[in-house]
Amino acid sequence: MNTEARAPVNPEIPPDLPSALGSDDPAYRVFIDSLDYLSAADLARVEEAFVFSERCHRGQARISGEAYITHPLAVAGALADWKMDAVAIMAALLHDTIEDTGVTKEELAQRFGKPVAELVEGLSKLDRLEFASQHEAQAENFRKMLLAMARDIRVILIKLTDRLHNMQTLGSMRPDKRRRIARETLEIYAPIANRLGLNTLFRELQDLAFQNIYPNRYEVLERAVKSVRGNRKEMVQRILSSLADKLAQAGVKAEVFGRQKTLYSIYRKMIEKHLSFSQVLDLYGFRVVVEDEMSCYRALGALHALYKPLPGKFKDYLAIPKVNGYQSLHTTLIGPYGTPIEIQIRTRDMHRLAQEGVASHWLYKESGKFSDDLHDKTTKWLESLVEMQSMSGDSSEFYEHAKVDLFPDEVFVFTPNGKILTLPRGATAVDFAYAVHTDIGNRCVAARINREFAPLRTELQNGDQIEIVTAVIPNPNPAWLKFVKSGRTRSKIRHFLRSAHHDSSAALGKRMLSSELARYGQRLQDVPVAGWGRVLDRSGAQAEGHILSEIGTGQRPAGDVVVELLGLDPAKALPASGTAPVLINGSDGVAVHLSTCCQPIPGDPIVGSLDATRGLVVHTHDCLRIRRHLGQDAQKWVDVEWAPEVHSQFDVRIRVEIRNQRGVLARISSAIAEADSNIMHISMDDAGGMYTTLYFTLQVRDRKHLARVMRGIRHLPEVSRISRIRDSEERST
Repeated sequence: MNTEARAPVNPEIPPDLPSALGSDDPAYRVFIDSLDYLSAADLARVEEAFVFSERCHRGQARISGEAYITHPLAVAGALADWKMDAVAIMAALLHDTIEDTGVTKEELAQRFGKPVAELVEGLSKLDRLEFASQHEAQAENFRKMLLAMARDIRVILIKLTDRLHNMQTLGSMRPDKRRRIARETLEIYAPIANRLGLNTLFRELQDLAFQNIYPNRYEVLERAVKSVRGNRKEMVQRILSSLADKLAQAGVKAEVFGRQKTLYSIYRKMIEKHLSFSQVLDLYGFRVVVEDEMSCYRALGALHALYKPLPGKFKDYLAIPKVNGYQSLHTTLIGPYGTPIEIQIRTRDMHRLAQEGVASHWLYKESGKFSDDLHDKTTKWLESLVEMQSMSGDSSEFYEHAKVDLFPDEVFVFTPNGKILTLPRGATAVDFAYAVHTDIGNRCVAARINREFAPLRTELQNGDQIEIVTAVIPNPNPAWLKFVKSGRTRSKIRHFLRSAHHDSSAALGKRMLSSELARYGQRLQDVPVAGWGRVLDRSGAQAEGHILSEIGTGQRPAGDVVVELLGLDPAKALPASGTAPVLINGSDGVAVHLSTCCQPIPGDPIVGSLDATRGLVVHTHDCLRIRRHLGQDAQKWVDVEWAPEVHSQFDVRIRVEIRNQRGVLARISSAIAEADSNIMHISMDDAGGMYTTLYFTLQVRDRKHLARVMRGIRHLPEVSRISRIRDSEERST
């Protein structure tokens, strides 16, 4: 051990304070002995890192009363079990020095090298920053952790072992804090461990979280499992013997052993399937480990000949591995006394990978194939997280997107060329389109699933083959956000909509600013550069486009911007009432919305209102909803008119009262079609008498077109009354 004397780093620690953990401590000796795979030089560096960390934390104690150094030592010990390299071990020993002592990143880099310092910085929390809420702090910490993980996968491996030891020692904390940390572990850290294939760690984190969130339920379930363990011991032994004998008869060399399911997995099964504990029969699972992949399938055939398989319960993760690299054959058999038996069949390499996941990249480097394949898959996943983060609006949005992608359930689907894609359970055709390519997702308009057209919101099933039909112009629908499953898909849709909204708002703002400048006899293209510089300096905006976008969303009045652009005295500015109207053509982009409450169409007198989130919202001048707000915040009102040439189609609602007669709906539909209109929606209000009220949503070009449609309907003898639904109050009746 390197015992070179150094001055204490933490100035608050007295120089003569005795060491909390010396080189003769049993825990330290066990740790050093576990590093026998390191070179002598690397071992010396690790010992130096321990001495430095112990001195930094000397005098500090955990809530339990233990010396603080026991925590980084435990974290480093867990990494040593995975045969992690010296840099990771040193970073684990030092991981709290920046956060909890006076050590800087620069000092760590000088003493232990830049890689160690960057790992420690990536692990440091953000407690010193101010956040509006606990959720915001958690989201920002999560974002920083995943981005640091993307730079170096060792960050998350250290973080997960750090969280494991914290969970193992939660007992000294307040119950409310234990529950908060445990819930965060269950929602974030356990799924990350699962995504990285760290199955052993994943199960332990789940059980520890369950124990701290629901201590009473955990205790009751633990007692119940112990009480039945003895009763079922004989049955488990009988099943093990029968499995081993059958495999031997089939000439399959295998190890067979039983495994007790975790308490949390038993609890989840009880909750999800509404079972009592006595109804949960499969408390034990069985694992068969064979020599090679072909032996897996031979073992499967032998076991299916021994006990009847349960239909629909076979999964082949050998041919199609999970995204975390997991490979096994899963089957459920009906065993003695009708008891379901869950069996996993895998090779030794697969078993090793299933237990250690991405950590096996360090643990079994000499075996190559399995660990390196998983490391490559993990790297691609981390790259997708970086892309998702760059498209998310803020930390909270990224946090929600990434949480969705951490759910373990998956479906495996095929492209028309036979390529396999892995998507979250519940993913839709839109998720598939974005998984293929962002541009495909942005332009998708329809999907063929197994060669038949299906709605874009259709949930995909294992084995589906999907073909996406695309349009020329990208136009993602905001309604997709209600049903897409993948966090990556959500982030891409939101990113496009934000960009489109900004561009459309800027275009609208440019029209409004040009109209305002025209009142002063100026043109936008003639505004001097100095004028724009003055506006940008005073507003703090980065570019002219931001100013125009703010005008288009009503956050910045066009008149105020003109005053600054032209360097005018605000007292001499022209009154707002003289602004030239903004022309509406019905296809102005996402920054112009025709209100759904009154559904204006060309020919209707209209008025515009600026909304910070929706842009310019256009209403009819007599809309009941808009009339309630007349006179409020005059700067939000915009003078608007229909453009002289409008070629779009507009939705409009009508109410038709008819006498109940056979074929009347068909005749009304025919009259609408003859008037060159399209029916978008039909509903009815049948009171059970002679008359029925029908509600139609039609597409028309303008008021004249609507009048022609209504005349065609009114001439039918069965129609007693017809009217246009003009506002939200009428629509709700």
